[in-house]
Amino acid sequence: MQPAERQALTGMRVAVPDHTDFRWQGEPRRGPVRTMSWVTETPPPAGVDLFEVHRLCLEESEAPPLSPEDRAARDRVWTAATSANPTLFDGPVVACAGVEWEGPRDLVLFWARVTYRHYALRRVPGCRSWLPSLFVNVVQPTDDGRMLVARMSSSTAAPGRWQLPGGSVEPPEGGQVLDEAALRGHAVRELAEETGISAAPERLRLWVVTRGENGSIGVTYLAPPVSTAELRERFAIAVADERARGCDPELDRIALVGSPADLTRLRGPHADYLEPLVRRYAGFHRRPGG
Repeated sequence: MQPAERQALTGMRVAVPDHTDFRWQGEPRRGPVRTMSWVTETPPPAGVDLFEVHRLCLEESEAPPLSPEDRAARDRVWTAATSANPTLFDGPVVACAGVEWEGPRDLVLFWARVTYRHYALRRVPGCRSWLPSLFVNVVQPTDDGRMLVARMSSSTAAPGRWQLPGGSVEPPEGGQVLDEAALRGHAVRELAEETGISAAPERLRLWVVTRGENGSIGVTYLAPPVSTAELRERFAIAVADERARGCDPELDRIALVGSPADLTRLRGPHADYLEPLVRRYAGFHRRPGG
């Protein structure tokens, strides 16, 4: 059952649930027990959905089984990708196995343990057993009402792409739990590692959940504002520290934007969620108390 569209903007759908059930493919509810469905057909249409979520719960599930043919094809695609970009690695990562509404603003997110190799299945013709990615990112405001965007460096999986600070979610280890607090902590670490900006986890607040290309789910947090001078200084230090260790920084450039029009001056590809989130932030900032 698809959520009802509340407002239509260029490249964006701001959505709220019309019932308490939401699945990738609109399957009927099978009873009172929560269920979820894997992505087994065509992913959601082009465009980015923004979901206003007040409470986010996470439940572990399992990745769909692969046929021997799909597994072999996946490995061939992954081998070709790593040959073209040796910096890619097959580490553990969390994929989104499904989502479901429990209430008007309460979302349950089902997740599964995979490795980065899993996403090579997207490039396997006819494969129906892949899961979308799950990531966190951060809207970092400045004291003059703008927000930070950053460019991925040439050594990353998406060289030259403009996006928000953030990254894929790693599965918990040693009996730890993956919950919304863990996602917030992951967002804080990504912000610090990529930009040098430190924030206490409790000062980040859940701002919006996005669904974009290939059905990928992003959990976006809003950080407290920092001064423009401090932001630029911390980023320069973070980049210098990475290079001093002989490493390429994940982000090689930052920019401050206050509206979607500002994004047109940033050459290179943009993450699909970027324009909708910048647009939302611009409207949010203009509201009294925003």
